Amino acid sequence: MKPFSLFLVFLAALVCHLMNANHLHASGFAIREQSAQAQGNAFAGATAGAEDVTYLFFNPAALGRLETPQTAGVLSFVAPRSKFRRGSASTGPFPPVLPAFPVQGSQDHDDIAEDFFVPAFYGMFVPGENLRFGLGINVPYGLESNYDRDWIGRYHAVESKLVILGINPVMAVRLTERVSIGLGFQAQYADAEISNAIDFGTIATVLPAAAGGAPVVGADPGNPAQDGYFKLAGYDWGYGWNAGLLIEPTPGTRLGFAYRSKIDHTFDGDADFSVPAQFDGAFAPTGLFRDTGAEAELTTPESWSAGFYQELGSRWAIMAELSRTYWNRFEQLVIQFDNPAQPDNITDADWKDTWFYALGVTFKPSKDWEFRTGVAYDESPVPDNTRIPRIPDEDRIWLSAGIQWRAKPFLTVSAGYTHIWVDDSQIDLKATDPGNAFRGDLTGEYENVIDIATFQLNWIF
Repeated sequence: MKPFSLFLVFLAALVCHLMNANHLHASGFAIREQSAQAQGNAFAGATAGAEDVTYLFFNPAALGRLETPQTAGVLSFVAPRSKFRRGSASTGPFPPVLPAFPVQGSQDHDDIAEDFFVPAFYGMFVPGENLRFGLGINVPYGLESNYDRDWIGRYHAVESKLVILGINPVMAVRLTERVSIGLGFQAQYADAEISNAIDFGTIATVLPAAAGGAPVVGADPGNPAQDGYFKLAGYDWGYGWNAGLLIEPTPGTRLGFAYRSKIDHTFDGDADFSVPAQFDGAFAPTGLFRDTGAEAELTTPESWSAGFYQELGSRWAIMAELSRTYWNRFEQLVIQFDNPAQPDNITDADWKDTWFYALGVTFKPSKDWEFRTGVAYDESPVPDNTRIPRIPDEDRIWLSAGIQWRAKPFLTVSAGYTHIWVDDSQIDLKATDPGNAFRGDLTGEYENVIDIATFQLNWIF
């Protein structure tokens, strides 16, 4: 393996080790924690800020404003809390063969989220007076949720994990003293894993009857002792681009515009099925529930953003941000199996496009210190009728604060803190929904809250 390939594998392993990403810190499965400085303002003005190399994530044209080579390392600690409450579940009715039965198991579930770290790395060099090259390595998307195997929603989800490592080389050109443009290439390595229980008590009752036979003796719908298990793991590389424009119409006023393309992923992987011993003989002749290859498609969405930054004298600055993310590309999650006897596994999504709004203020009492704050509103792409336990997302409000200290002329230390209030989210899934016949009904409510602390070091050469 070539040295650069070895480096990417090592980096991906490091990121996956540091990050047990959870769905809660940004809407959908996007991750905004890429810069402590920008986080201090709740990412208000991130597209126009261009204050250090980390801003290339939000707008590649930001490098056009920076004069000297520099690197930055960012590490975010995210502490989400998500609790499932007031749950109920039942197997799907299959008249006249089978009425609905309550699913046995825990009706509440304490925290499905775990604390985790999100790293990011940046660098830039200056080959010419008006030309800049930069590189960002970060985690732009990710999610994870974990449930006990005996909870009542286990047929919908047990474990869900997605980690996407982004590698983003960019080039910025300073067209004039006040106008810069930027263009970047995006490479994403995506690693995914999902699992859920299988209700063999119901399947062993319904499928034999549908074929004109008798239910398997002893089948008990919704009984965890008769559950099987499904697990899918896969990975993929995908590619896209991003571009940006930065304008400074007057000294101290900046306007930024940026676009990030969609990236298509096709996960190739392995699907593993476990079948309870009492049912294995009944299903062996059918070819169902056998380990096989599988694939699933996922598109990370395109987005655009606009930012505003305005200095008010030498000590104060205000900023604002508006962005649009096109989550409507996520209509369904369809898993297709190499085994022709195994039908597709379908989960409806029907996600909607979202807006992100933010306002921020920065105070600079001296050349060595800066204090930041900001507030943001982040819409969720998840409709109420298709919300699933894997991503029980809802709208959220951000409140952030940050500090920056210039420890040396070549070294800057930054920190940001955010508290996020997430609306309680409702689950109301029906057995009649696409793909849910053997998953059954599930209702309940999630109580969510998040705290994020981010630290950053900038080294200027």
